[in-house]
Amino acid sequence: MYIFGYGSLMNSASRKLTGQTGRTYPVVAHGLIRYWGKIDDSYILSPLVVNKGEGQVNGVLLEIDDAALLDFDRRERGYHRIQISAAQIDSDFELASDAVIWVYVKDQPEPPCSLSPIMQSYVDTVLAGCLEVSESFAKHFVDHTIGWHFPMENDREQPKYGNLAGVEAAHHSQIDALIASVR
Repeated sequence: MYIFGYGSLMNSASRKLTGQTGRTYPVVAHGLIRYWGKIDDSYILSPLVVNKGEGQVNGVLLEIDDAALLDFDRRERGYHRIQISAAQIDSDFELASDAVIWVYVKDQPEPPCSLSPIMQSYVDTVLAGCLEVSESFAKHFVDHTIGWHFPMENDREQPKYGNLAGVEAAHHSQIDALIASVR
């Protein structure tokens, strides 16, 4: 069984804050669209959201068991889990055609706003995870994520994102360069 992680779950240090996973595989999922979206009023930031649509989203497949699935369900509160098919996944490894793949989605999220902006610490966590794979993987993330024009808060000095992990000061200039074209 797998979870398709398309945001902070791409970052190995961040996902370890939640639960154990087996191997991870970088992939591209088709039939999904990724964008910045407000989940609900309890969030102080607007995280990433995917929904079904005509697009492609890069991310990682996380091998999990039933216990880990429950841990990640708690982490991804505000989302609901749907299953996608192995036929939607492009990868460099052989994925069984009957593989169970879960993805967390949110129906009709609101756009980020000044009260619930995109937080730099969240962007840093996600892009540090992408950079674990490669710089081209990180560029794909930036290019295939909608909503970079919404309000963003630079909270690097006092991070507000609770699962911040795996981000080093050396990442900051690389991340800033990656998002410069869309901000």
